[in-house]
Amino acid sequence: MPDGRCTPGALNPKVTARTLASTICNPHGYTSRIRPPVSVTGKEKTANARSYGFTGSLHDAEYDHLVSLELGGDPNDPRNLWVEPPSPGHRPGSGANNDKDKVETHLHTAICSGRVTLAAAQKAIATNWVSAEAKLGLK
Repeated sequence: MPDGRCTPGALNPKVTARTLASTICNPHGYTSRIRPPVSVTGKEKTANARSYGFTGSLHDAEYDHLVSLELGGDPNDPRNLWVEPPSPGHRPGSGANNDKDKVETHLHTAICSGRVTLAAAQKAIATNWVSAEAKLGLK
């Protein structure tokens, strides 16, 4: 879990309940158009890892958006980014692999199908991504 003082989450003001169809729920893609390039995030990832005291392999950690882009998180606000260590049981050297990604996809589907509101999903993921699905009645 990220440190809420360092990484409280930050939202993209262009993603609102009114803009869902043209942003995160757009079937022609959205996140690829706003994702920061590795030339930017690579340097940030190293600095962020130091601030968190992360000493593991950066190859096995993900520079992650706490509120993911597919949930309307801000693409490059440092309050929304953290070095997420690999999930338990991860095989070292196999690259980033995190259980949070599955939760993000499930919440995205729930937002776009109208089962949960954008605001509720954003709050749940930023507060505690491990319990977000259960808190929203999706698990």
